[in-house]
Amino acid sequence: MYDRVLILSASAGAGHVRAGEAVQRAFQSAGAAREVRHLDVLQYTNPLFRNLYSKTYLDMVNTMPEVLGWLYDRLDDPDKDDRLLVAFEKLNAGPLLKELEQFQPEIVVCTHMTPAGIISWLKSHDRINARQAIVVTDFDVHALWLCRHYEQYFVALDETRAHLEELGVPASKVTVTGIPIDPVFAEPKDQTAMRLRHGLDPDPGRVTILVSAGGFGVGRIETLLAALEKLRRPAQIVAVCGRNQELLAQVSARAAEAPADAQVKLRPVGFTTQMDELMAASDLIVGKPGGLTTSEALARGLVFVVVNPIPGQEERNSDHLLEEGAAIRCNNLPVLAYKIDRLLDDPARLAAMRASARRLGRPTAAFDVVKRLLELRDVPMSPPAPNGPAQGRGHGRTRRRMGIGPGL
Repeated sequence: MYDRVLILSASAGAGHVRAGEAVQRAFQSAGAAREVRHLDVLQYTNPLFRNLYSKTYLDMVNTMPEVLGWLYDRLDDPDKDDRLLVAFEKLNAGPLLKELEQFQPEIVVCTHMTPAGIISWLKSHDRINARQAIVVTDFDVHALWLCRHYEQYFVALDETRAHLEELGVPASKVTVTGIPIDPVFAEPKDQTAMRLRHGLDPDPGRVTILVSAGGFGVGRIETLLAALEKLRRPAQIVAVCGRNQELLAQVSARAAEAPADAQVKLRPVGFTTQMDELMAASDLIVGKPGGLTTSEALARGLVFVVVNPIPGQEERNSDHLLEEGAAIRCNNLPVLAYKIDRLLDDPARLAAMRASARRLGRPTAAFDVVKRLLELRDVPMSPPAPNGPAQGRGHGRTRRRMGIGPGL
């Protein structure tokens, strides 16, 4: 058991925070720590930095996703010396360091690349003496997740583990757990009962489709709903609008204007903490494949219909789903209804895709993270090798210098 565990996330998108909350709940449920705290590091930064990491990100998702994709690819270079990013992190480490000094955690678990970089820098300057575990919250690992000072990486896939090992991370320091999601997703729930609980039609002949705009309600969901209304079979659309009150009002107005005998019924939902029940009630999920949303859907055995993935990480998540046979992708909204009808017309194909989703699902990922961290509780911390691996911001991440092979 740990005495004090600190979990650090960042509210640049909702997924990193949800992953942190999942690990916190797993620690608490397992009785694996006397005290567990979960902090959003953006609350410890100056307003300019906070805006850069949160509002700017969401604005780019909505208005300039292609620029976001370009930045993602441009920065995904393990050989790049990211001195500017290091400077940003160092400038914002002061308030967080005070919190660390007061709490004195034995281990820090980071579910976002920014706190991971800050903790690595603090460790490199002997400012803290805590272990660091890094939980990657997408299916691929981007270069910005790479740090020099850490004790363990947790990743979603064996392929991601192999990627890190090729970059010089020792195999003993990478664990494949899946992306941590709320432990509630591991609880079996009856589909009919969940539909009745949420005021949905329990008739199995009416397909239930969950449309998620993410926890912050971003994306062109109204255009997507218009495309779904062209389905030729009876359907009910559960449209989750997140915290976007304006969007919720628009979708609610659209639902109120629909005729009572509409073939496709619309049920708007605002921000909710009952996503597990809505997923249990659904047959398909339509939307953007963020790491957390995708992991939750897979845990419920939902087939993903990928629409408008954010260039970069979500496109890579989409590639993995398609490769494993757990998703279809629609690149042109006018044919969205056609593609879904075509899938539903082939029960054998749909059943095979659901089986693939369940196979990929890791509903106990948060507990698996905690289990591995407990195994490492009494393993001595070791410094990075003198000449590498040199993963991490400002350390000149070249494979030549990384010295593939030596442990950390």
